Amino acid sequence: MGGIGAPRYTPGEIVERLHREINACVADSGFSTRTIELGYTPFASTQEEFSRFVVESIEKWAKVIRAANIKVE
Repeated sequence: MGGIGAPRYTPGEIVERLHREINACVADSGFSTRTIELGYTPFASTQEEFSRFVVESIEKWAKVIRAANIKVE
């Protein structure tokens, strides 16, 4: 899973426009078809849902890294 983000202090009106435009792309059948052909599952989410996904992913993979004792070389 992936997503598109913007820098932390991006003005709200720009974030809203990006959100609107990205969701319009996801709703486009041509975009969705090609995305699926490339092995991805397109979906739209709210900003809050995406933020929660990012936080949960960081927590999940941090646990895996600690449990496997993975170190940066």
